[in-house]
Amino acid sequence: MNKLATTMRTKILDPITAPVKKRKVARLERKKELNITFGEQDAVDILSYAGLEENIDYLNIDGVYMRTLYISGYPFVANSGWMDSLINFNHDTDISYHVHEVSALSALPKLHRKITELESTKRAMMRAGKIVGSEITDPLESAIELRDKIQRGQEKLFQMSIYVCIRAESLEELNKITKLLEATMSARLFYSKVARYQQLEALQSILPRAEDQLAQKRNLDSSSAALTFPFMSSELVQESGILYGVNKSNNSLVILDRFSLHNANSITFAQSGAGKSYTTKVEILRQLMQGTRVIVIDPEREYKRLTESVGGTYIKLSAKSKQKINPFDLATTFSKASDLSEHTQDLMEVIGLMAEGLTSREKAAVDKTILKIYKQAKKNQPLLEDLYTELHKLGQLKLCEKLEKYISGSLADVFNSQTNIELDNRLVIFDIKDLPESLRQIMMLIISNFVKNQVMAKPEKRLLIIDEGWLLLEHEESARFVAGLVRRARKYYLGVSIISQQANDFLKSDYGRAIASQSALRILMRQDTTTIKGVVSEFNLSEYEQSFLLTCERGDALIVADQNHVAVKVVASDKEHPLITTNPAELYV
Repeated sequence: MNKLATTMRTKILDPITAPVKKRKVARLERKKELNITFGEQDAVDILSYAGLEENIDYLNIDGVYMRTLYISGYPFVANSGWMDSLINFNHDTDISYHVHEVSALSALPKLHRKITELESTKRAMMRAGKIVGSEITDPLESAIELRDKIQRGQEKLFQMSIYVCIRAESLEELNKITKLLEATMSARLFYSKVARYQQLEALQSILPRAEDQLAQKRNLDSSSAALTFPFMSSELVQESGILYGVNKSNNSLVILDRFSLHNANSITFAQSGAGKSYTTKVEILRQLMQGTRVIVIDPEREYKRLTESVGGTYIKLSAKSKQKINPFDLATTFSKASDLSEHTQDLMEVIGLMAEGLTSREKAAVDKTILKIYKQAKKNQPLLEDLYTELHKLGQLKLCEKLEKYISGSLADVFNSQTNIELDNRLVIFDIKDLPESLRQIMMLIISNFVKNQVMAKPEKRLLIIDEGWLLLEHEESARFVAGLVRRARKYYLGVSIISQQANDFLKSDYGRAIASQSALRILMRQDTTTIKGVVSEFNLSEYEQSFLLTCERGDALIVADQNHVAVKVVASDKEHPLITTNPAELYV
């Protein structure tokens, strides 16, 4: 509740229930009851609030205009979230629910009488040759169904009142908000009315005293009544987590520990310029403070300044770079045959991507050769050229032709060298911007496999962030590998974050949807009309959440953590912002 509402509820007490024209009489009567004076003021003068002006359809309390409406008409069919349009109405409002259980002993006779009346009307219309419309058949069917369920004990009957109190700084603004609320509600087949000549009673019904003085009730069964309550969490606070930003609903802090969810994986979808890299860098800084080791695959060189500021390791991989990763590098000796078998399958995905696909015979040959070169290796790890040599001996000449450029061609220095880097720093950035577009996907896959091997050797709290992750879904080999990595990451205390601006391409892929389903944390930022339908369908978002994603500002996000949905404004401190911004106006001034 905002500050204004708190102030009003502190000041508005029982004595204001009397209309203005009766206030003097009520004050004298109250004075006689209390029989207590404080100098020249009596107790009623102290407890009551003099700045109240009552009008036909609104109140003016100390310059604040207030109007209460009640829901008078409901839709015929109630679905989950049917009151979202009211709960999420983006104006200064208070909503009050009054629920009264109705005894079945008193409800059933009334239902029987109503059913009899409707059936009689229906028969009379049929005898007269008139068409029986839905205004007769719908309530008749509902009444019969409700009667049967009450008799079986499947449902209970309730009387419910729903009131909405609007506040504004001027009467003109109050009228404008009232029309907007009425239009919003009628679009969902709800009908609201202003409590004319009853604004004081309506105000008393809104206050948290459980007094329904307005008494505008509607009969609802227990299933429909239950669906009116907003079960979505408006707060997300976990003591062991990091600060993501400010809750846009109530200005509380959104503090989340992704490692406390059922897995630590996440996906981030956003338009270009919506703030996805900024959000990711805010999380990196705060994860580092929690002792999490972070590894980033950076295809656009957006994390260099951040790395330098925290003393991280910056690895620039290109055709001319001296820093190398051997695709066959192992961080440890495998203790189980199943471990080596899993690693072999991952390497086959890398080789398949290099060779632009493998036939069944080629897969069998590569599988056999990988196992052989590991057995032959002694001190150093095997290289790609060792695989090439053995494949040539097996007569896989066509496959060798595809791998030739990585062995002795223009790309020989990229993938055919021993690893000379380590992941011993708390922040490690892999910059692959200088690689040709055709090689970025291969390098992203090799880095991910290298990180996985390191994690398996020494499990600890780590975060692997893959920017522009949609690139890995372009080929089946890389998509299958990443889907498997995301699925197994939890075993090794690893969280995998996939960032993409191509939400449609990501969610059209079977592997992309598998990655999304295996990610307990979803960070959704501004979308356009071409991507919003896929995002809404995949994550089962409400109409309000869809509207939010289409209209939110830069830095706004919808965080979906397990079953919690929270709209958040991602914020950085004054000292964090210069380290993570990519705004050219700030960088080059």
